This record gives sequence, structure tokens and C-alpha cells, in this order.
Amino acid sequence: MSKILVVEDDKFLREMITRKLDREGYEVVEAVDGEKGEEKIKEEKPDMVLLDLILPGIDGFEVLERVKQDPSTSEIPIIILSNLGQKSEVERGLKLGAVDFLIKAHFTPAEIVSKVRETL
Repeated sequence: MSKILVVEDDKFLREMITRKLDREGYEVVEAVDGEKGEEKIKEEKPDMVLLDLILPGIDGFEVLERVKQDPSTSEIPIIILSNLGQKSEVERGLKLGAVDFLIKAHFTPAEIVSKVRETL
């Protein structure tokens, strides 16, 4: 069973995605901010991370950069899930090592789960 870490500060969205992944048979771990997200990545070594960019404390770009620079976590695929959708932000996220960049407004939880499945 694959373990997915959802790093999202919006409680409603985080719970919705978590429930959907849970129903699909994934083990789900949650974090509400950048620091906790980074800690959980190191502790839990999830098979994948769904990462919001606008987070309290350190933002998602910073988390992504740190995780990709750490040899013990650099191989973990990270999908950015954000409301930011400017070309420059998408490019920055992908350049820092994200495998995909999903704009929240364009994807339903079911589509997010499909992306997770495809990527794993």
C-alpha cells in the first residue's frame, strides 16, 4: 500500500483529498504547514507528496527545494497542488523537482487521485 503525504493548510480541501485517497486504498498522512510537511517527509518517507505552495511558515517552494536537496528524500515524487497558476510559478515548481503541477481550481479530488495513481 502506497503512503501519500498531503501538505495542505485548507482543512476542508485536505480532508476531502485525504478521504478520497483513503477510499482508494492509500495510506494517508497529513501536514498543515511547511515545517510539519518537511518533518513528515523525513520521518514517514511517503511514496508521494501532494504539496500546497501557500503555507504558513515556510512555503511549498522552500519545502520542495529542501526535500530535493536531501539525498534521503530527493527521490520522493512531489505533485504541487496549488491555486497559484502563473507560468513562472509552474516552471519554478517543475524546475525545483516537482513531477507535476496541478491547479486546484482545475482538478476535482477524483482527478487528483488519478494523477497520483498515474505517477506511482
